[in-house]
Amino acid sequence: MQRRLFFLFATATTIVCLPTIGRTDEPKPLRVGIIGLDTSHATSFTQALNKGAKNPEDAAKLAGAKMVAAYPKGSPDIETSTKRVPEYTEKVKGLGGEIVGSIEELLGKTDAILLETNDGRPHLEQIRPVLKAKQPVFIDKPMAASLADVLRIFDEAKKAGVPIFSSSSLRFGKGTLAVRGGSIGKVLEAETVSPVSLEPTHPDLFWYGIHGVESLFTVMGTGCVSVKRGTTADGRIEVIGTWEGGRKGTFRQSTDKSKAYGGTAKGEKGEAAIGTYDGYDPLLVAAIEMFRTGKPPVSMEETVEIYAFMEAADESKRRGGAEVTLKEVLDKAKAEVAAKP
Repeated sequence: MQRRLFFLFATATTIVCLPTIGRTDEPKPLRVGIIGLDTSHATSFTQALNKGAKNPEDAAKLAGAKMVAAYPKGSPDIETSTKRVPEYTEKVKGLGGEIVGSIEELLGKTDAILLETNDGRPHLEQIRPVLKAKQPVFIDKPMAASLADVLRIFDEAKKAGVPIFSSSSLRFGKGTLAVRGGSIGKVLEAETVSPVSLEPTHPDLFWYGIHGVESLFTVMGTGCVSVKRGTTADGRIEVIGTWEGGRKGTFRQSTDKSKAYGGTAKGEKGEAAIGTYDGYDPLLVAAIEMFRTGKPPVSMEETVEIYAFMEAADESKRRGGAEVTLKEVLDKAKAEVAAKP
């Protein structure tokens, strides 16, 4: 009898204890910091991390991550950016983020960084202490203000062994991702549109055209050989890229604000709409996943090719619409990096 009672007691104890042993459903806390409070992306990301994403599915993927602190300084001299800093600083404080006085102070409080400075020029300088601290980084668009700096950032991140990526939120539109995933087979031709706000300190498409170019590369992939830039009949920017195998990818400046982002892809199995904007949260989810796994969702090779495409478009403009190869602008940028690392 005593032996039987002992067996029952042990079994019951085991049943009670099982649910508390080896639980892995609680994600490890992740302290996220922001550099640059001169873009609405910073406040949107803070809202999603500290108050919850709009989509319950996205909220579950962000669980455990919190935006804990921010260093507000962004662009040194672009007025459209600098004038936003006071307003966005107050918004971030209201959402529970601490405001700090330096990047070094920020890194003492964080595990990962969202580099949000709207101006691409200071990104190389801003990311260096983050790489030294071995914290993974998402770099918001534009990644830099020159193709040479894009190469420098990737090179220094690789040497430091730190995962990074840069992307427009347009990459993560549902329709665009479906086509990238093979919904219409191999893409043979694609066209995208997005606004193109020009900023004199950056190549023309870096500042805002990056959105449509990112969508184009998301479905076309790497392998762009050359670029020709011209204008449409009504004066909009038009950039036509030729990919290996004769595939064509075209980016155009949009004019209709109600249809500012969009496009069409033609594949072996039909056509599909691409290039729509589905909010910032899917991009944030991708960044948090990289922070946790160390695996960038966009390859260095594809991002470099995107910026080479946009740099080649500027060079084509300077040459009156002549065709420019991506190899030419990449070789020039690499020579610049070699001369001045």
